[in-house]
Formats: sequence, C-alpha cells, structure tokens
Amino acid sequence: MAETVVFQPLNMYLSLREAKRRGNLMLPNMAKQYYVYIMANNTNTVTYTGVTNDLKRRVYEHKNKMVEGFTKKYNITKLVYYEVGENIEGAILREKQIKAGLRQDKVRLVNSVNKTWRDLYNEL
Repeated sequence: MAETVVFQPLNMYLSLREAKRRGNLMLPNMAKQYYVYIMANNTNTVTYTGVTNDLKRRVYEHKNKMVEGFTKKYNITKLVYYEVGENIEGAILREKQIKAGLRQDKVRLVNSVNKTWRDLYNEL
C-alpha cells in the first residue's frame, strides 16, 4: 500500500515536489487534497500564507485580484511554495504553524524548494 502524505510538523513535512519525487502523491480513492501555500509580491518583500482545496483556482483568484484584502492590497500574485495533504484539519494547523513563524522561517521554507522564488503557478 502506498505511503500517504499528511500534514506534519515543519521538519517532517513533505513538500508537493518531494511527494511527487517519492511517488506517493496520488492515492487511490482519495476524495480531497488540501494545500497550504505561500505567495509573494514581485519583489519577494511581502508574503501571504493560505490554505485551500483547489490551489490552481485560488492562485488564479489572487493573480486576477478577485480576492479583496491583503493579497490585492499588496499585489501578491506569485505562488512560490505549496504543500499538499489529505485533511483540512491538518492543513489549517500547518497554515497556522507557518504564519506563526518568523519571516526568516518562511524564506527558509521557500528556499528549500524554490531558491529563485519563481512563480510555480504554471507548473500546477
């Protein structure tokens, strides 16, 4: 049976890229996937952390400024990091964990899989 990808503490968590590499991303009969993501503005000076069950749709909404609030105000349009899990409770806990961290923790997290902070949207 395939190993599952679950939300775990920061040092144990699998990024989507790592889950794909290990071949344990797509699970049979998996009803939903939940994503924790980090977006940035064009100069990477402002970040936003969120959670969703449809990452492509949600990032599209941010990019097209369809969402009122922080991301629209600060022109946050670039997806720079995301993780995947299979339950909403874990996703929300992980989002809170990332948000509670210092900016340098978020920078380190993004750099661990996306050193150039390129927009990952087209790779979804």
